[in-house]
Amino acid sequence: MDPENIVKIAVSNNTCGSLFGKTATISSCSHSGATQKSHVTESGNLVISVQVLRKGTNDFSEENELGRGGFGTVYKGFLEDGTQLAVKRMEAGIISNKALDEFQSEIAVLSKVQHRHLVSLLGYSIEGNERLLVYEFMSQGALSKHLFHWKRLKLEPLSWRRRLSIALDVARGMEYLHNLARQTFIHRDLKSSNILLDDNFRAKVSDFGLVKLVPDGEKSMATRLAGTFGYLAPEYAVMGKISTKVDVFSYGVVLMELVTGLTALDEGRSEETHYLAEWFGRIKSNKDKLMAAIDPALEVNEETYASIATIAELAGHCTAREPYNRPDMSHAVNELAPLVEKWKPVDDKSECYSGIDYNQPLPQMLKVWQAAESRGVSYTSLDDSKGSIPMKPTGFADSFTSIDGR
Repeated sequence: MDPENIVKIAVSNNTCGSLFGKTATISSCSHSGATQKSHVTESGNLVISVQVLRKGTNDFSEENELGRGGFGTVYKGFLEDGTQLAVKRMEAGIISNKALDEFQSEIAVLSKVQHRHLVSLLGYSIEGNERLLVYEFMSQGALSKHLFHWKRLKLEPLSWRRRLSIALDVARGMEYLHNLARQTFIHRDLKSSNILLDDNFRAKVSDFGLVKLVPDGEKSMATRLAGTFGYLAPEYAVMGKISTKVDVFSYGVVLMELVTGLTALDEGRSEETHYLAEWFGRIKSNKDKLMAAIDPALEVNEETYASIATIAELAGHCTAREPYNRPDMSHAVNELAPLVEKWKPVDDKSECYSGIDYNQPLPQMLKVWQAAESRGVSYTSLDDSKGSIPMKPTGFADSFTSIDGR
């Protein structure tokens, strides 16, 4: 068998982003008289030939291109069963050590973490000089598209409620990376173009090529500069010193983008507004200036403004100059959750429950109930409802904690 026709690719069959360590080796060539299978399952892995990815992306055609970045190009693809994929392809011929490091980092990190607000890596492919990463498909694309390019792309602008929900989703994903995973990870490149949205505009953090694992017992570390200007924390940009607080800073800039609809850095704007974090930090506490800074695409009423002012204050804390003055991501989650998940009574249009009209005067309701009792009709009582509560499964602990409880 020709070694050139051997491809290694593993794709996990669970959608939580877990990639098993074992990789199967399969032949990508077809034999005469034999029907080639597009994929087989082995040891919990879904193994796919690279030809399936080529076919699913129409040989990486321009019409299936979703976007380009420093790593390469991302394509929309399909498996034979209709499953949609996003396939990131490293540009052939320009594979540098840095690009290979990012490729390996992405696989290493996403093999260890799984969370509903982190994009799932479904697999990877290595063939000669080609490197492919396969992800779950996020139909609404990057947050940046909806904040900065919605007019050109003829999209609906994001409502404030939707922006709040996105901010909370991202905060929960980052909280998991920092505090709730088995190890502490620093993303280092959190920005609106690395936040992807699904059909329901729920957000997931993506692009883990620059992620750093924090050694046990350490709170900060020095490293070479990477990331995107406009989102870089001062201590990182100047001294190369990183901690989870550099991600908090970047998150604060994303909050400012959600409020203003402005990009983190734009030299085409007036000089005082070039750098969003610096300018927004000066105006956030002035009601008139904050009102003027709010994205014109947003409809602002009194309740919305109160919520925006809360987020503006949080953004300011997240982008404090000194890292020890910034909150952690758990604080951001706790600030945002009550704004997003306000409890409201159910607006039940049906005025009748269990045969009783609750809009009637109480004496009349009692008469209806007594008449029903005399006919042998009984309404569900609280005692009867106990049977609807499932029993504790055998072997289930009396109490438990969940690291993925958010």
